[in-house]
Amino acid sequence: MTAFAQSGLHGTAVRTVTDAVGVTQPYAFSLFGTKKGLYLATIERCFDRVEETFRQAAKGVPKGKKLKAMGLAYAELLEDRDVLQFQLQAYAAAGDPEVKAVVSKRYQELFELVQKLGGVGPGRARDFMATGMLCNLAVTLDLYDLLPDKLREAVNLS
Repeated sequence: MTAFAQSGLHGTAVRTVTDAVGVTQPYAFSLFGTKKGLYLATIERCFDRVEETFRQAAKGVPKGKKLKAMGLAYAELLEDRDVLQFQLQAYAAAGDPEVKAVVSKRYQELFELVQKLGGVGPGRARDFMATGMLCNLAVTLDLYDLLPDKLREAVNLS
């Protein structure tokens, strides 16, 4: 994820990825087939990480406070610049139909998960996801004043 976060799908050499994780290129190709296959698997892993963050944050939290707990947990996840940058790279690479299919599917699933875990309808889920996207951009661009106060506190930026 770190390598792709820096240079994206087309700008990252497979060797950069395999060197970072300590495997050979032939082994990576035997697992993923192509560089795009490796990239798609990385997209899946990134979304898995966000999904798990939301699930853990919502666990054991009273019904009306789950969205807030999920948002604060996501703010902490944004401290990992690789996750943040990779998400943006994945959206940027969605001009490729295969990438778009995976990103679209996983984003839709995440939207549905927010509704389920948060016990909210599509409108509240859209607001939650929109705030998350704003946070992605604010942190990426060092525009921390755009973050909601509670999120700024959560990532120790206040």
